[in-house]
Amino acid sequence: MSGETYVRYVALGDSQTEGVGDGDDLNGLRGFADRLAEQLAEHNPGLLYANLAVRGRLAGQIRAEQLDAALALKPDVATVLAGVNDLLRPKFEIDRVVGHVEAMFEALTGQGAQVATVLFPDIARIVPLARPLSGRVHAYNDAIRDAARRHGVLVAETSAHEVCTDARMWSADRLHASELGHQRISEALAEALDLPGSSDAWTRALPPVPARPGGVAGELRWLAGFLGPWLGRRLRGRSSGDGRVAKRPELLPVLAG
Repeated sequence: MSGETYVRYVALGDSQTEGVGDGDDLNGLRGFADRLAEQLAEHNPGLLYANLAVRGRLAGQIRAEQLDAALALKPDVATVLAGVNDLLRPKFEIDRVVGHVEAMFEALTGQGAQVATVLFPDIARIVPLARPLSGRVHAYNDAIRDAARRHGVLVAETSAHEVCTDARMWSADRLHASELGHQRISEALAEALDLPGSSDAWTRALPPVPARPGGVAGELRWLAGFLGPWLGRRLRGRSSGDGRVAKRPELLPVLAG
């Protein structure tokens, strides 16, 4: 197991890092970053943690709005998750998006931080209607692996395991991880960081359950309830993150959940 000692953890990203899908805005969001901070704090008493993520942000926005703030906090460990909102846009310029992510990798590791990231599962296995995006996801994951390799960034290979596309790992909107999904992401990052007590248990399949009917009716309900409003915001030039700020912009002690 890793002998690294961490003092300051900073998380950069969008809604997944903010914790959407794990809790709610009324009672508070938790999410994989909060959960990972708790795991880090178990072995690093006094760990300070900041979460700069804001939902709806594109990779370029994360770089522009969060990177300088993250560098100012001088993290010795950081997580960077960006690009899924870009992947879902009609015009996806992979080189530009990966360039933003790699710039964050380079800046943070150049300052001495250990950086970790997570790959995206095949979205078509979660949302069948998104099958045309599968090629984008695979190409993006390959590019992020290459960028991570160039800068010594650790990669949680979540795209390689079937459990990551189990419906129970995803919230009802199929765009954000569920509470269980966030827990597994935090465990995947803990293994990538080689934290004491971490393992590959997060890759194991969930117990089987009877198949639930879905079919065309289920897809239509999802279209009306989730994809429709999401597309409506895009057409109006709006984002779910409009008017929002980071939930934890300063380094604060970690309190166990």
